[in-house]
Order: sequence, then C-alpha cells, then structure tokens
Amino acid sequence: MSGWPESYLSDHFLVVSLIRKGLIVLSIFLCKEAEPNAMNFELTSEYQPTGDQPKAIQQLVEGINRNEPAQVLLGVTGSGKTFTVANVIKEINRPTLILSHNKTLAAQLYGEFKQFFPNNAVEYFISYYDYYQPEAYIATTNTYIEKDLAINQEIDKLRLSATSALMSGRRDVIVVASVSCIYGMGNPDEFRKSIMRVGVGELYSRNQFLYRLVEILYSRTEADFARGTFRVKGDTVDVHLPYAEFGYRFIFFGDEIEAIHRIDPASGKKIGEENRVAIFPANLFVTGRDTLARAMHEIQDDLVEQIKFSKKNCVCRKPTELSNGRNSTWK
Repeated sequence: MSGWPESYLSDHFLVVSLIRKGLIVLSIFLCKEAEPNAMNFELTSEYQPTGDQPKAIQQLVEGINRNEPAQVLLGVTGSGKTFTVANVIKEINRPTLILSHNKTLAAQLYGEFKQFFPNNAVEYFISYYDYYQPEAYIATTNTYIEKDLAINQEIDKLRLSATSALMSGRRDVIVVASVSCIYGMGNPDEFRKSIMRVGVGELYSRNQFLYRLVEILYSRTEADFARGTFRVKGDTVDVHLPYAEFGYRFIFFGDEIEAIHRIDPASGKKIGEENRVAIFPANLFVTGRDTLARAMHEIQDDLVEQIKFSKKNCVCRKPTELSNGRNSTWK
C-alpha cells in the first residue's frame, strides 16, 4: 500500500500482479506464515480445479514455499487464471495484495474475489479522483493556476475500508488495487496510533471522547449526518464511520461508557450491540499532535531563512508577501 515501507510489504503480503492483456499473472514477494489462531481464507465456488489448474496451483505454492522471488502463470483468456490464483491464496493463507494496471480490471477482479471469498475481507484500493488539475505556473503571463480536484466519496470509503481492515489485526485480507497504491499516502504508524479502541464499562468522559474524535479528523454536525461526522444529544454520541455502512452509538453514564450500539446512519435505528469497538481515523492523512507541531516549527524556521535570503539577495518579491503567503510580484 502507498506510504508503507517495502520491508513491511515483503514481510506481510503475498503480492500478485496481473496483466490480463498479456495473458500473464505474476506472483511476487513473500510474507510471514499465518498465525495459529488466524482466520483462514474460505474459497467458495461450485467448481473444482480441473485440467492443468491443479498442477499450476501446486507448482505456484511450492515456489512460494521455496521463497521464489517471482513466478509467471501463463494462460489464454478464459482458462481460469483468476480461479487458480484464488486457490493459491487459499493454500498459502496469507494477506494478499493484487495489483492491476488499470481501474477497469481492478473493479472486475474485486467483484470476482468478493465472490470467491465472501467470508473474508476483500477490499478495493484505487485512485479516488474523478477530476484532478495540478497546480501550475505560467511564467510568460505570470499566471498561477490553483490545484483543483473532485473526490469520489464512495471510492474514498473503500480506500478507508481497505486501510482499516489491514490495521484491524485480521490476516484474512485481500486488497485489489490499481497502481495508485504505490504512491505516497500517509504514515501507517500515525494511522495506527490514531485508532480509538473503547469498550463498555471504560472510564471515558464525554468531552474527552469528543476531543479524541476531532483529533482523528471526525467533524461534529447537527444537520447532515454524513460519513466521517458525529452528533451529540445529551449523553449520547452517534458516530458515522467513513469506511463502513453502519455507525456506532455511545451512551454515557457520567464518565463511563454504559453501552455501545451499532446503528443504521440513515434511520438512526439500533441494529446490534457491541462490547468493544475500534474507531479508525476519518482520513488517511491523519497526523499526530507531536508530528504536526514539529512540522509547523520547521516551516516557520524555513520561512525566516527565506525572508533573510530574499532581503539579502534582492529577490523580486516583497519580504512581507512571503510572510503573508501572497503570490503577486513586487511592483
């Protein structure tokens, strides 16, 4: 996943790269053995491997067990390469990252693997931009073009769901991704430290609970109960999770969490009870207080140095414009 050290990926994931047009499936990298009590992958299919598939599955599994860094599976269209890889995942029983070269194929693979593994966590991670205009500067006309973008909220939810599944501690996870996952996203350590884990009977003041939600990028609302928001009614706090189809209702009695209900965000109706839950950050780019404070001090120090440099070298920009964040030229 983007922003994750290569050592983390190579230690924890079976990585499968698919090139459908070239009729090639590449299986690369290895990962640690599954823990004894880890949930297993449950392959659901009315078909059984036939023809050359059993031999291909056996050879791929043996190659992984021999720590082969790369393997290639060849097959014509419709020969069951995806089904073969699904059987390999079942046999290896390790978290798997499936890389596709475009969004269309990634969506198709996501649907197929959801059918193969309905009882496991099959996640989807692609670029969430419907439109993206990078910032630009045209020197000839002294024109600055601001960055503009439009984010697909449904894909954003799926990306958060994938990250949350990986951080939840479960190992029966398959992430189907496009090449978007190789780009910098956020620090997984910061994301992990920001996870809220609360349970019934714990001492947690309501105000402290609300401050903690704001720290992990949830927004308070009194009107539209949208993804990544929370609302407060007396001693009750409703949280609309940005990565799931449900939310949580926390009922306080003084400084104690008396009950936790799973709710339907649209109707507010209770659909279940929980004893202990984890609330993951509402955004992948969550940053801790210490990291944020350190970054702000470094930016301020750099600003002072740049102002000194501008004054000393007569750069054609007013020093005050640097401190005010303006982009107009010095006339």
